[in-house]
Amino acid sequence: MKTIAVTCAIIIHNGKILITKRSDKMDLAGFWEFPGGKVEPDELAEECLKREILEELHIKVEVGTRLSSSRFQISQEKVIELMPFLCSWISGEIKLTEHEEVRWVNIGELESFQWAPADIPIYKEVLVKWPFKD
Repeated sequence: MKTIAVTCAIIIHNGKILITKRSDKMDLAGFWEFPGGKVEPDELAEECLKREILEELHIKVEVGTRLSSSRFQISQEKVIELMPFLCSWISGEIKLTEHEEVRWVNIGELESFQWAPADIPIYKEVLVKWPFKD
């Protein structure tokens, strides 16, 4: 079975977390996720995340602590390993290139969204490990 390495960012800014809604041109359209993307050959996960966030959202982030990976089988032959990192916003203005919508939410709002399956264990870990509760 082929494993596809994918990164995602839990971007924190002013006490809120950035989440993105998948567009109609993406699989799992309408589901919410933490933004990120596929790791290229010979690319470090942290570098992938910086590149993907810049490409998808036009912002620069500082990549911090890695959380627990989530594995999700997408087909008979393929599994996604989603590697989440806590990140902070450095600069830039958000411009959507792939996603339908972006929101800044409080930690307590995370459970109210319809999440892409691979992101569910990640938002649950964020809830448990979050350094503060709004």
